[in-house]
Amino acid sequence: MSERVLIIGSGPAGLTAAVYAARADLQPIMVEGMAAGGQLMLTTDVENYPGFPDGIMGPELMEQFRKQAERFGTRLVTADVTRVDFGSRPFKVWVDADEYAADSMIISTGASARWLGLENETRLRGHGVSACATCDGFFFRDVEVAVVGGGDSAMEEALFLAKFASKVTIIHRRDEFRASKIMVKRALEHEKIDVLWNTEVEDVLGESQVEGLTLRNTETDEVSEFKTGGLFLAIGHTPNTELFQEQLELDEAGYIVYPGSGTMTSVEGVFAAGDVADHTYRQAITAAGSGCMAAIDAERWLAEQE
Repeated sequence: MSERVLIIGSGPAGLTAAVYAARADLQPIMVEGMAAGGQLMLTTDVENYPGFPDGIMGPELMEQFRKQAERFGTRLVTADVTRVDFGSRPFKVWVDADEYAADSMIISTGASARWLGLENETRLRGHGVSACATCDGFFFRDVEVAVVGGGDSAMEEALFLAKFASKVTIIHRRDEFRASKIMVKRALEHEKIDVLWNTEVEDVLGESQVEGLTLRNTETDEVSEFKTGGLFLAIGHTPNTELFQEQLELDEAGYIVYPGSGTMTSVEGVFAAGDVADHTYRQAITAAGSGCMAAIDAERWLAEQE
Protein backbone atom coordinates (compact mmCIF):
# COMPACT_ATOMS: atom_id res chain seq x y z
CA MET A 1 0.00 0.00 0.00
CA SER A 2 1.34 3.44 -0.88
CA GLU A 3 1.58 6.50 1.37
CA ARG A 4 -0.36 9.63 0.36
CA VAL A 5 2.65 11.96 0.82
CA LEU A 6 6.31 11.18 1.42
CA ILE A 7 8.67 14.02 2.34
CA ILE A 8 12.44 13.75 1.82
CA GLY A 9 14.44 16.12 4.04
CA SER A 10 13.65 17.89 7.28
CA GLY A 11 14.74 21.51 7.48
CA PRO A 12 12.20 24.34 7.86
CA ALA A 13 10.73 23.50 4.41
CA GLY A 14 10.19 19.79 5.00
CA LEU A 15 8.91 20.14 8.55
CA THR A 16 6.46 22.91 7.61
CA ALA A 17 5.24 20.76 4.71
CA ALA A 18 4.78 17.92 7.22
CA VAL A 19 2.71 20.12 9.58
CA TYR A 20 0.39 21.21 6.74
CA ALA A 21 0.14 17.75 5.16
CA ALA A 22 -0.58 16.13 8.53
CA ARG A 23 -3.26 18.70 9.36
CA ALA A 24 -4.84 17.96 5.99
CA ASP A 25 -5.09 14.32 7.14
CA LEU A 26 -2.64 13.11 4.48
CA GLN A 27 -0.69 11.12 7.14
CA PRO A 28 2.73 12.10 5.77
CA ILE A 29 5.84 10.04 6.28
CA MET A 30 9.13 11.96 6.41
CA VAL A 31 12.56 10.50 5.74
CA GLU A 32 14.38 13.22 7.64
CA GLY A 33 17.97 12.25 6.83
CA MET A 34 20.86 11.76 9.21
CA ALA A 35 21.57 15.52 8.97
CA ALA A 36 18.03 16.22 10.20
CA GLY A 37 17.08 19.86 10.64
CA GLY A 38 19.21 21.21 7.81
CA GLN A 39 21.51 24.25 7.95
CA LEU A 40 19.82 25.71 11.04
CA MET A 41 21.44 22.93 13.06
CA LEU A 42 24.74 24.80 12.44
CA THR A 43 23.34 28.20 13.45
CA THR A 44 23.71 29.33 17.04
CA ASP A 45 21.36 32.32 17.38
CA VAL A 46 18.37 32.88 15.10
CA GLU A 47 17.05 36.40 15.67
CA ASN A 48 15.12 37.01 12.44
CA TYR A 49 12.51 34.24 12.69
CA PRO A 50 9.11 35.85 13.49
CA GLY A 51 7.57 34.94 16.83
CA PHE A 52 10.82 34.78 18.80
CA PRO A 53 11.53 38.37 19.92
CA ASP A 54 14.43 37.26 22.14
CA GLY A 55 15.89 34.99 19.44
CA ILE A 56 16.23 31.22 19.57
CA MET A 57 19.03 28.70 18.96
CA GLY A 58 18.87 27.11 15.50
CA PRO A 59 18.71 23.50 16.79
CA GLU A 60 16.02 24.47 19.32
CA LEU A 61 13.89 26.07 16.60
CA MET A 62 14.16 22.90 14.52
CA GLU A 63 13.19 20.78 17.54
CA GLN A 64 10.04 22.94 17.91
CA PHE A 65 9.21 22.40 14.22
CA ARG A 66 9.76 18.65 14.64
CA LYS A 67 7.51 18.36 17.71
CA GLN A 68 4.75 20.21 15.89
CA ALA A 69 4.99 17.91 12.85
CA GLU A 70 4.90 14.83 15.11
CA ARG A 71 2.00 16.19 17.15
CA PHE A 72 -0.22 16.16 14.05
CA GLY A 73 0.79 12.62 13.13
CA THR A 74 3.86 12.85 10.87
CA ARG A 75 5.83 9.61 10.97
CA LEU A 76 9.59 10.20 10.99
CA VAL A 77 12.28 7.94 9.60
CA THR A 78 15.75 9.02 10.76
CA ALA A 79 17.83 7.77 7.83
CA ASP A 80 19.04 8.90 4.42
CA VAL A 81 17.23 8.07 1.20
CA THR A 82 19.57 6.01 -0.96
CA ARG A 83 17.59 5.80 -4.21
CA VAL A 84 14.39 7.11 -5.80
CA ASP A 85 12.29 6.16 -8.83
CA PHE A 86 9.88 8.81 -10.10
CA GLY A 87 9.35 7.01 -13.44
CA SER A 88 5.85 5.75 -12.58
CA ARG A 89 3.25 6.11 -9.83
CA PRO A 90 3.22 5.26 -7.05
CA PHE A 91 6.70 6.79 -6.70
CA LYS A 92 9.34 4.61 -5.06
CA VAL A 93 11.89 5.59 -2.42
CA TRP A 94 14.54 3.33 -0.91
CA VAL A 95 16.24 3.69 2.45
CA ASP A 96 18.94 1.05 2.07
CA ALA A 97 16.90 -2.19 1.75
CA ASP A 98 13.58 -0.68 2.88
CA GLU A 99 11.23 0.39 0.09
CA TYR A 100 8.48 3.02 0.40
CA ALA A 101 5.79 3.87 -2.15
CA ALA A 102 3.93 7.19 -2.27
CA ASP A 103 1.24 8.83 -4.38
CA SER A 104 2.98 12.21 -4.08
CA MET A 105 6.41 13.44 -3.01
CA ILE A 106 7.76 16.61 -1.45
CA ILE A 107 11.50 17.14 -1.79
CA SER A 108 13.12 19.44 0.78
CA THR A 109 16.73 18.25 0.88
CA GLY A 110 18.13 21.80 1.01
CA ALA A 111 21.50 23.09 -0.11
CA SER A 112 24.89 22.98 1.56
CA ALA A 113 27.13 26.04 1.86
CA ARG A 114 30.58 25.51 0.39
CA TRP A 115 33.39 25.77 2.91
CA LEU A 116 37.15 26.10 2.57
CA GLY A 117 37.68 22.74 4.28
CA LEU A 118 39.99 24.01 7.06
CA GLU A 119 39.95 22.27 10.42
CA ASN A 120 39.70 25.50 12.46
CA GLU A 121 37.01 26.86 10.12
CA THR A 122 34.84 23.86 11.07
CA ARG A 123 35.71 24.18 14.77
CA LEU A 124 34.81 27.90 14.90
CA ARG A 125 31.58 27.66 12.88
CA GLY A 126 29.02 29.69 14.80
CA HIS A 127 31.85 31.36 16.75
CA GLY A 128 32.85 33.94 14.17
CA VAL A 129 32.76 31.71 11.08
CA SER A 130 29.54 31.94 9.06
CA ALA A 131 28.19 31.35 5.57
CA CYS A 132 25.20 33.68 5.95
CA ALA A 133 25.57 37.42 6.47
CA THR A 134 21.82 38.00 6.63
CA CYS A 135 21.58 35.42 9.42
CA ASP A 136 24.57 36.54 11.48
CA GLY A 137 25.67 40.03 10.41
CA PHE A 138 23.83 41.71 13.28
CA PHE A 139 26.20 40.02 15.79
CA PHE A 140 29.22 41.77 14.25
CA ARG A 141 28.32 45.38 15.02
CA ASP A 142 31.50 47.52 15.21
CA VAL A 143 33.70 44.47 14.50
CA GLU A 144 36.19 44.11 11.62
CA VAL A 145 35.18 41.16 9.40
CA ALA A 146 36.40 39.37 6.28
CA VAL A 147 34.39 37.96 3.36
CA VAL A 148 35.83 35.26 1.08
CA GLY A 149 34.55 35.17 -2.50
CA GLY A 150 34.39 37.06 -5.78
CA GLY A 151 30.86 36.64 -7.12
CA ASP A 152 27.65 38.59 -6.66
CA SER A 153 26.87 36.84 -3.38
CA ALA A 154 30.25 37.92 -1.95
CA MET A 155 29.54 41.55 -2.93
CA GLU A 156 26.03 41.32 -1.43
CA GLU A 157 27.39 39.83 1.81
CA ALA A 158 30.08 42.52 2.06
CA LEU A 159 27.60 45.35 1.45
CA PHE A 160 25.17 43.90 3.98
CA LEU A 161 27.92 43.44 6.60
CA ALA A 162 29.10 47.02 6.05
CA LYS A 163 25.88 48.17 7.75
CA PHE A 164 27.11 46.63 11.02
CA ALA A 165 30.86 46.00 10.89
CA SER A 166 33.44 48.71 11.40
CA LYS A 167 35.36 47.42 8.36
CA VAL A 168 34.83 44.67 5.76
CA THR A 169 37.72 43.11 3.83
CA ILE A 170 36.89 41.02 0.76
CA ILE A 171 39.49 38.29 0.24
CA HIS A 172 39.67 36.98 -3.33
CA ARG A 173 42.12 34.51 -4.79
CA ARG A 174 42.21 36.19 -8.23
CA ASP A 175 42.94 39.73 -9.42
CA GLU A 176 39.40 40.50 -10.58
CA PHE A 177 35.87 39.69 -9.43
CA ARG A 178 33.45 37.59 -11.46
CA ALA A 179 30.51 39.52 -9.96
CA SER A 180 28.34 41.82 -12.09
CA LYS A 181 29.78 45.28 -12.83
CA ILE A 182 27.18 47.12 -10.76
CA MET A 183 27.80 44.96 -7.66
CA VAL A 184 31.57 45.35 -8.01
CA LYS A 185 31.18 49.13 -8.37
CA ARG A 186 29.03 49.35 -5.22
CA ALA A 187 31.49 47.28 -3.20
CA LEU A 188 34.65 49.06 -4.39
CA GLU A 189 33.13 52.49 -3.83
CA HIS A 190 31.97 51.71 -0.29
CA GLU A 191 34.05 53.54 2.32
CA LYS A 192 34.04 50.59 4.74
CA ILE A 193 35.03 47.90 2.20
CA ASP A 194 38.64 46.96 1.29
CA VAL A 195 39.87 44.19 -1.01
CA LEU A 196 42.80 41.79 -0.71
CA TRP A 197 43.45 40.50 -4.25
CA ASN A 198 45.32 37.28 -5.12
CA THR A 199 44.90 36.01 -1.57
CA GLU A 200 43.77 32.73 -0.04
CA VAL A 201 42.86 31.85 3.55
CA GLU A 202 45.24 29.17 4.86
CA ASP A 203 44.00 29.00 8.46
CA VAL A 204 41.52 30.52 10.92
CA LEU A 205 43.02 31.74 14.21
CA GLY A 206 41.40 31.86 17.64
CA GLU A 207 40.60 29.52 20.53
CA SER A 208 36.91 30.06 21.28
CA GLN A 209 36.22 32.89 18.79
CA VAL A 210 37.72 34.02 15.48
CA GLU A 211 40.64 36.38 16.17
CA GLY A 212 42.42 36.37 12.82
CA LEU A 213 43.43 34.54 9.65
CA THR A 214 46.58 33.17 8.11
CA LEU A 215 46.69 34.41 4.52
CA ARG A 216 48.82 33.44 1.53
CA ASN A 217 49.43 35.62 -1.51
CA THR A 218 48.79 33.41 -4.59
CA GLU A 219 51.40 35.28 -6.68
CA THR A 220 54.31 35.62 -4.23
CA ASP A 221 53.48 32.73 -1.82
CA GLU A 222 54.09 35.21 1.01
CA VAL A 223 52.26 34.19 4.22
CA SER A 224 50.91 36.79 6.64
CA GLU A 225 48.57 37.09 9.61
CA PHE A 226 45.43 39.22 9.38
CA LYS A 227 43.44 40.39 12.40
CA THR A 228 39.67 39.98 12.11
CA GLY A 229 36.72 39.18 14.37
CA GLY A 230 34.64 37.35 11.78
CA LEU A 231 34.98 35.23 8.65
CA PHE A 232 32.09 34.99 6.17
CA LEU A 233 32.23 32.44 3.35
CA ALA A 234 30.49 33.46 0.13
CA ILE A 235 31.84 30.86 -2.26
CA GLY A 236 28.47 29.41 -3.21
CA HIS A 237 26.03 26.68 -2.23
CA THR A 238 25.54 23.19 -3.59
CA PRO A 239 21.93 21.98 -3.79
CA ASN A 240 21.48 18.48 -2.38
CA THR A 241 20.07 17.01 -5.58
CA GLU A 242 22.42 14.10 -6.35
CA LEU A 243 19.53 11.64 -5.85
CA PHE A 244 17.36 13.39 -8.43
CA GLN A 245 19.78 13.98 -11.32
CA GLU A 246 18.22 11.39 -13.63
CA GLN A 247 14.71 11.91 -12.27
CA LEU A 248 13.87 15.63 -12.32
CA GLU A 249 14.71 18.70 -14.38
CA LEU A 250 17.53 20.65 -12.70
CA ASP A 251 19.10 23.94 -13.71
CA GLU A 252 22.79 24.22 -14.62
CA ALA A 253 23.72 24.79 -10.97
CA GLY A 254 21.82 21.66 -9.91
CA TYR A 255 18.75 23.31 -8.34
CA ILE A 256 15.30 21.79 -8.93
CA VAL A 257 13.31 23.69 -11.56
CA TYR A 258 9.65 24.72 -11.21
CA PRO A 259 8.22 24.62 -14.76
CA GLY A 260 4.88 26.15 -13.73
CA SER A 261 3.58 28.68 -11.22
CA GLY A 262 3.53 26.48 -8.08
CA THR A 263 5.96 24.08 -6.45
CA MET A 264 5.39 21.16 -8.84
CA THR A 265 8.61 19.87 -10.40
CA SER A 266 9.01 18.50 -13.94
CA VAL A 267 7.36 15.26 -12.74
CA GLU A 268 3.66 15.57 -11.98
CA GLY A 269 2.98 14.72 -8.33
CA VAL A 270 6.53 15.53 -7.19
CA PHE A 271 6.89 18.90 -5.43
CA ALA A 272 9.95 20.74 -4.12
CA ALA A 273 10.37 23.24 -1.28
CA GLY A 274 13.13 25.28 0.32
CA ASP A 275 16.76 25.78 -0.64
CA VAL A 276 16.83 22.76 -2.96
CA ALA A 277 14.92 24.95 -5.44
CA ASP A 278 15.84 28.44 -4.16
CA HIS A 279 19.22 30.01 -4.89
CA THR A 280 18.00 33.56 -4.22
CA TYR A 281 16.64 33.94 -0.68
CA ARG A 282 17.87 30.92 1.33
CA GLN A 283 16.22 31.94 4.61
CA ALA A 284 14.46 29.77 7.18
CA ILE A 285 11.28 31.83 6.78
CA THR A 286 11.20 31.54 2.96
CA ALA A 287 11.94 27.81 3.18
CA ALA A 288 9.08 27.36 5.66
CA GLY A 289 6.77 29.37 3.39
CA SER A 290 7.57 27.21 0.37
CA GLY A 291 7.07 24.07 2.51
CA CYS A 292 3.55 25.29 3.24
CA MET A 293 3.01 25.91 -0.49
CA ALA A 294 4.26 22.45 -1.46
CA ALA A 295 1.95 20.73 1.04
CA ILE A 296 -1.07 22.70 -0.21
CA ASP A 297 -0.08 22.00 -3.84
CA ALA A 298 0.27 18.27 -3.05
CA GLU A 299 -3.07 18.17 -1.23
CA ARG A 300 -4.90 19.85 -4.14
CA TRP A 301 -3.17 17.67 -6.71
CA LEU A 302 -4.11 14.47 -4.81
CA ALA A 303 -7.73 15.67 -4.60
CA GLU A 304 -7.77 16.22 -8.37
CA GLN A 305 -6.44 12.68 -8.96
CA GLU A 306 -9.33 11.26 -6.98
